[in-house]
Amino acid sequence: MKKKVLFIDRDGTLLREPADKQIDSFEKMEFLPGCISALAAIARETDFELVLVSNQDGLGTDSFPEKTFWPVQNMLLKLLKTEGIVFSAIHIDPSFPEENSPNRKPCIGMMKRYLQGDYDLENSYVIGDRLTDIQFAKNLACQAIFLNETADLPKGVALHAKKWVEIWEFLRFPPRKVIHSRCTAETDVSIVLNLDGDGNFEISTGIGFFDHMLAQVAKHSGIDLQIKAKGDLYVDEHHTVEDVGIALGEALRAALANKDSISRYGFFLPMDESEAQVAIDFSGRAYLQWHGNFTRERIGD
Repeated sequence: MKKKVLFIDRDGTLLREPADKQIDSFEKMEFLPGCISALAAIARETDFELVLVSNQDGLGTDSFPEKTFWPVQNMLLKLLKTEGIVFSAIHIDPSFPEENSPNRKPCIGMMKRYLQGDYDLENSYVIGDRLTDIQFAKNLACQAIFLNETADLPKGVALHAKKWVEIWEFLRFPPRKVIHSRCTAETDVSIVLNLDGDGNFEISTGIGFFDHMLAQVAKHSGIDLQIKAKGDLYVDEHHTVEDVGIALGEALRAALANKDSISRYGFFLPMDESEAQVAIDFSGRAYLQWHGNFTRERIGD
């Protein structure tokens, strides 16, 4: 299973950034409110790998000697460890902006190991307080969480948080959205599904009545649903119907993930024109009972 990562900035994100932009003494070491408790909960209750990524302008030069940096850095790590917060890796770039180092955020020179196939960057996040952190996320092809109390909402972020607790809540219950596809010799099906949507739908299978029934799934459940299917309709409709059903089930299963915070609930909805009872059980137990009498060969098309 691929690993999800939180790439976390330090100054301005974990620690409050001082006016001179350098945390070079214990007096300047001040955690953002709620940072430790929220990050401890994230470490304890999610499966994200934690990685610290920080620009430290001029570290090692006369203007910022290493002997003033490492005591603070080591104390930071020690305090976090007491709360169960451990970084799997720490990446620090000491260059100045004018040096245009390929390792300085938003560049990703230090991130080569995460570009390999072992990491799920699409579902990973950069957490930072600057626009460069958002660009860093874009360069990594992952998502951005912007932590800033005063700045306006920038484009292209998954979350604009003013407090750390908002980040924990977001990561604990992430948006349940899935992009899924299924391709066979007979059909090509693509689905975009958002369980926490508003019932919006865009459906095209080539079978008008089937489109209508799928639209009811979205409308009555509040799920946002996009389905595009191309099938061998010149042969019959059944390949398209079967494969859309399979693909939709796979997408639902992926969106539900480990099924956190789901309670069992159900109801039947009889229509005015007929009575049909359908139960979708998210627990994964498949069951079908069918009793039907057809008095004609075709309905509609």
